[in-house]
Amino acid sequence: MTERAIRPRRSFIFAPGLRPEIYPKALISGADIVCVELEDGVAPRDKERARTNAMKMFADEAKARQAGKLADDGIERVLRINSIREAFGLADMQAVLASDTPPPVLMLPKVRTPDEVAIVDDLLSERGHATRLHVIIETCRGLEAVHEIAAASPRVEALFFGAVDMAAELRCQNAWEPLLNARSRVVHAAAAQGLDAIDVPHLDLGDLPGMEEEARRARAMGFAGKGAIHPKQIAALNRVFTPSDEEITRALRIIGAFEAADTGVVVIDGKLIEKPVLREMRRIAAVARQMGA
Repeated sequence: MTERAIRPRRSFIFAPGLRPEIYPKALISGADIVCVELEDGVAPRDKERARTNAMKMFADEAKARQAGKLADDGIERVLRINSIREAFGLADMQAVLASDTPPPVLMLPKVRTPDEVAIVDDLLSERGHATRLHVIIETCRGLEAVHEIAAASPRVEALFFGAVDMAAELRCQNAWEPLLNARSRVVHAAAAQGLDAIDVPHLDLGDLPGMEEEARRARAMGFAGKGAIHPKQIAALNRVFTPSDEEITRALRIIGAFEAADTGVVVIDGKLIEKPVLREMRRIAAVARQMGA
């Protein structure tokens, strides 16, 4: 398993490629991930304009960063392209490969096979881009191959669960119980490769308590974060997915105990703790450190 850099991914929000003026607002929304959207949120007639806008956004930021005018704010910037099985997705990839200032991360939607990820990796490598990958699992074929997809490239850092498309393919209700098995399989595959699993946004904007409850369930399953469809959801998501003081203290105690003991098992508060737990403890400590906790 490849060790990936650990970063907070408690919440994400989309910024439409068609509306560049929303992007700066998304960056100050409090979300850990801001994703410029070229896929489902853009009509076919507007794809080219959205793509041009998006590439300019990333180019402008790169120039500002090089000039020392843009400080590192810790926000992960992502571009969601169209599926590379479609002409729009191929055009998106061509734009990324043609750019000297590519997006730091590409989000790949509707991934069905590991070959799709490997092809994108090969193209980026040939061009010399360090762009990382987030992959959305939202089809039955993708779910069937989720472990192979997660392992298809060291560029992959997160698996996103797409409930709307998955429910449509499964012909089930888009609700927690019917999709529980699918969610579990995505978390399992992500954990096996040391990736973050990110849950789908809660679509009922008027139901903040329901969203928070769903987020708590997702965290209990092993998800690292959850999407938002509006900035007013972000504070609650960040609160749910931020390690508590007690969790941070426990993680640091366990890490310290293993370092001092140099063994595969330690006892904390009378409970036996085995070494595999260390990975999650280190993740909690690293996220807490980056959040200033």
